[in-house]
Amino acid sequence: MGKPTGFLEFSRELPGKKDPAVRIQDNKEFVLNEEFGEKINEQSSRCMDCGVPFCHNGCPIGNIIPEFNDAVYRDSWEEAWNILSSTNNFPEFTGRVCPAPCESSCVLGINQDPITICNIEKTIVETAYREGYAKPKTPTSRTGKKVAIIGSGPAGLSAAEQLNSAGHSVTVFERDEKVGGLLRFGIPDFKLGMDIIDRKINLMAEAGVQFEVNAHVGVTVNAHQIRQDFDVVLLTGGSTVPRDLPIPGRELKGVHFAMEFLGQNNRRANGMDLKTEEIHVKDKHVVVIGGGDTGSDCVGTSNRHGAKSITQVEIMPIPPELRPANMPWPQYPMIMRTSTSHEEGCDRHWNILTKEFIGDDAGNVKALRIADIVWKDAAPGERPGFEEVAGTERVIPCDNAFLAMGFLHPEPQGVLAQLDVALDDRGNVAATNYQTSQKGVFAAGDMRTGQSLVVRCINEGRECARAIDAFLMGDTHLEAKADSLMLSA
Repeated sequence: MGKPTGFLEFSRELPGKKDPAVRIQDNKEFVLNEEFGEKINEQSSRCMDCGVPFCHNGCPIGNIIPEFNDAVYRDSWEEAWNILSSTNNFPEFTGRVCPAPCESSCVLGINQDPITICNIEKTIVETAYREGYAKPKTPTSRTGKKVAIIGSGPAGLSAAEQLNSAGHSVTVFERDEKVGGLLRFGIPDFKLGMDIIDRKINLMAEAGVQFEVNAHVGVTVNAHQIRQDFDVVLLTGGSTVPRDLPIPGRELKGVHFAMEFLGQNNRRANGMDLKTEEIHVKDKHVVVIGGGDTGSDCVGTSNRHGAKSITQVEIMPIPPELRPANMPWPQYPMIMRTSTSHEEGCDRHWNILTKEFIGDDAGNVKALRIADIVWKDAAPGERPGFEEVAGTERVIPCDNAFLAMGFLHPEPQGVLAQLDVALDDRGNVAATNYQTSQKGVFAAGDMRTGQSLVVRCINEGRECARAIDAFLMGDTHLEAKADSLMLSA
């Protein structure tokens, strides 16, 4: 605990951001970390080094948060990096896009604003790259075992780095022309730039991880051949089948899944081949259906295109402003959140039923029929229902609609069908201790659990790497999650 009175002397403070009118002119990151200076030491001094650090439990990868906060306070940046990178393979990602469940479980958050854990994490990793502390995790020897990882999202990449550091020869197969999965083609550049992804991939390649791009296993690459050529196959393809909205007019031009829009914009922003018919919303009326992070990303991207209007609708009720009684500390509360994209301009509505897409004579969407709803109480164990509010049906202009209602499960055809792995009742890959119904074939990340957070996928990859290492070698020396170590101590 660097400064026992830090939490009494300093209040929570974050770096500034570019003005919304300025930042929507490009797709670059807009947080002004370079102007924060020595305030990062003040912010880290607020950490109380609690007797029971609930932030450990709140963090899905068990980051050792009080210890790296103390190191930052003392300006011991290499020590801070070593502590952070011992549990987190990609703090450059989580420091930018994680919703910070650790901050929701911070003990100081009971009666004050919590520690700025995410920004401290981001500052540590940027310092590490600038000062040369971030190095390839090159193994001292090789085991002779070969592992194929299919999918290069956060679960696949974290497993790849862990297994490579254990001495196994790892090859990551990616169906697109660049590595990263939805990190690269789903999260907008203004939140996570491709250069941030590339510098980490370069370190992994230096350490010996092999990357095969334009390799769609199960389509252009035979999965059976992969299974024969490697000792273990790990499936980390993600939950990529989006939830659809089967209402009248769904087939109209201009109605797209959110990832079609977001992925294409990332390609455009980086001078890559769009691969599909261009989607651009300059001077268009945009409606985003879905109130989560993906919907927010569609809002921010539409603002950068110069949309005429942006409306975001959500079928669920508006969340409360403050932590509700049924989500007490240290739980992650479902409260009203305003993202940086919403700050840039958006008309938001809740309790909205989307009834019909209305088209013009050329088959383009031109409007959306919606209505207000009220939710009804449900008996225990039953799903709540809703009813439409009479007289509230109306039509709003809509030149482009983006469906951002989440994802259902992985694609059942292709690699899953070729390897004949069993699925659970939700369509995800069924796995016990990460091993599927086929011996030597493992699964991790959203493909196994369903749609989740980047930080949870990193944990999935790390824990699956331990299971694979034990499968190959009879035991594993890969690091366990920090809170698991504490529980077993």
